[in-house]
Amino acid sequence: MSDLKPLARTIFEQTLDAVDARRAVRAKIARAGKRLLVGEEEIELGEAATLRVVAFGKAACAMTEGLAEVLEPDFPLEGILAAPSPPPRRIRGLQFFLAGHPAPNEGSFAAARAILDLLKKTDERTTVFFLVSGGGSALVESPLDSRVSLEEMRELHRTLVNCGGSIDEINVVRKHLSAVKGGRMAAAAPMAMKFTLAISDVPPGCESALASGPTLPDPSTVEDAYQVASRYGVVEHLSGALRDCFERRRLRETPKECDPAFARSEFFLLLDQHKLFHQAHRTAESHGLATICDNSTDDWLLERSVDFLLDLLERHKEANPGLPVAVIADGEVLCRVNGNGMGGRNSAFALYAAQKIEGRPVAVLSAGTDGIDGSSPAAGAIADGTTIGRAQAAGLDAVDFFRRSDSYSFFARLGDAILTGPTGNNLRDLRILIHE
Repeated sequence: MSDLKPLARTIFEQTLDAVDARRAVRAKIARAGKRLLVGEEEIELGEAATLRVVAFGKAACAMTEGLAEVLEPDFPLEGILAAPSPPPRRIRGLQFFLAGHPAPNEGSFAAARAILDLLKKTDERTTVFFLVSGGGSALVESPLDSRVSLEEMRELHRTLVNCGGSIDEINVVRKHLSAVKGGRMAAAAPMAMKFTLAISDVPPGCESALASGPTLPDPSTVEDAYQVASRYGVVEHLSGALRDCFERRRLRETPKECDPAFARSEFFLLLDQHKLFHQAHRTAESHGLATICDNSTDDWLLERSVDFLLDLLERHKEANPGLPVAVIADGEVLCRVNGNGMGGRNSAFALYAAQKIEGRPVAVLSAGTDGIDGSSPAAGAIADGTTIGRAQAAGLDAVDFFRRSDSYSFFARLGDAILTGPTGNNLRDLRILIHE
């Protein structure tokens, strides 16, 4: 049993290394001299053409470095980069904004203004690369209604994140209040050729929810936004001009597929849940584990998700007697916040699972591929059949820590918090369950 936790950590780390955002950008774009091939589109670079870059999200720095490696030094980048932490190295020609997440800050507002100003200067000879990844909804923000303040937008983001809605529902509301979401960023450069290279932290088929769909036609409507806000009691938590937008029904419709701004627009999904699943599965099997993948628990309540996956692990073990087995799961579980402790859905998942696997030859790892789990400095945590016993010996009550939403503190005391720092990526949460 003592070898299971290090093995789960190794699988997580090797999977992260294999889904590198920088390499993913380089793999999508090919250059031969002044010719650039993006997908099946060919671009001629030179004096008659203008190239601009708009990069934002948790993977923005790594994605920008990948693009720079393709284009520099012959074609230096020019544009905007917004991220929650500074890039490892300064990229010449890019204006950097240290923006806020999970709620926008002054940097988020400043980045949005700079992006919109940049896009206003584009024409039919301009090619814009939008490098978009998860977290972008907070990192770049500008209210459609000029009366809405930064604090009101922060209040909105906090309310939506904690309302219990799915990421798609949350973004339906965000899109209809923002000047840069729901396709409005693309609409700000109607004549330009636009390439969006995306790293997705949303479910397959929901790409318009990624960073609130800044460059994609929006399938949702104003009426959808009102219904989501009503369903989750959002408006009662808002104030000022933002509340007025709902109560007086002032929301404006977002650009749809027929908008001419999308006529010269291409969207490429570089990394997503499928690639994360595939790599984690391959990595686990390379370590001798009979492995299956399951993503049916996405958006389930945490407790139900733990019970289901542990039962699946047990059945998989029974089907493979004599072999160590693994279940790989991803997506985001719904985690109730009941106290003012430190943690997030991943460490809470591991803490609840620890109480179910006590004494068993099982390890459970749950971590965010962005390196961030809720309010904690960790990516998540790992538990095994000895966790509860070790906690009791240290005077830690797992039930109490779970009740107070203080899961990070619990695992930090045991040395089982997973600390990666920001990974430069964001591909949803990853859960690795191993049975000896």
